[in-house]
Amino acid sequence: MSPKYIIQTSKYWGLLMIDINSKVISSLEKKSRQIRLETVRICYQVGPERKAHPGPALSITDIIVALYYHVMKINPQKPNWSDRDRFILSKGHGCVSLYAVLADIGYFSKKELYTLRQLGSILQGHPCMVKTPGIDMTSGSLGNGLGAGVGMAIGAKLDNKNNTVFVLIGDGELNEGIVWEAAETAAKYDLDNIVAIVDVNRFQSCGPCDVIMPSEDIKAKWCAFGWDTEQIDGHDMSQILYSLNLAKYKKMGYPKVVIANTVKGKGISFMENNNSWHQRALTEDEWLIAKEELGENKNDIPK
Repeated sequence: MSPKYIIQTSKYWGLLMIDINSKVISSLEKKSRQIRLETVRICYQVGPERKAHPGPALSITDIIVALYYHVMKINPQKPNWSDRDRFILSKGHGCVSLYAVLADIGYFSKKELYTLRQLGSILQGHPCMVKTPGIDMTSGSLGNGLGAGVGMAIGAKLDNKNNTVFVLIGDGELNEGIVWEAAETAAKYDLDNIVAIVDVNRFQSCGPCDVIMPSEDIKAKWCAFGWDTEQIDGHDMSQILYSLNLAKYKKMGYPKVVIANTVKGKGISFMENNNSWHQRALTEDEWLIAKEELGENKNDIPK
């Protein structure tokens, strides 16, 4: 189950109290560094033939860590538990960090991580719900994740289930019209049990989002579609925890979206804001630099 923490400081919304414990924040920041290190290690080990995507995985690491280690109601020993919260990685190519988290919390063995994209592996280049324990929805065809999440949220309402569906979308993915059809549907059906998270790292596979298809004011668009909207620094763990918990527990009859401003390739100097790392393998020299910057030998990284 998701861990519980001692209350030290609190923020309020109406009668809702959200706990932000400085020790928890520090622990999750260290966990993010560990997951980033594992992510880059996988990308290095599998080599250029299996084409991992380090850049888009590193921009979402802090968000995924916050969800799986603090926010979501889950049980790795019962991956199909009907009362669990759901998570859909709609930008499926960023899956390496998600796989690293799922292995770390016990959905499958860490040995599987280095079989990424091998024939017969449970870990493919995009998440697959029939192969990988802990994956709630197959994704990869960009734009489909939110629609699937809306279906899950409607199903939960019909079954009187008190669970939340989280859907992580890339900002380049907002080019897909089906995203906005799903957004309109969620508002129509008053789905206050779905939370969209937009990873605004400002790049997509072929270049900067503002060059390929400008989204302009993303927050205003979601507001226009009837969503409760918040914008945060997607690497500030305090902001992430507060906004995701608020979105989960604030039940006002409309869907919520958290717009997270992030950095593609976050955590490694030569990858940050460098779109050539969207899909690319590390050389041995690059791996040595990366693991030094992520502090592989620091004893404050959880094992």
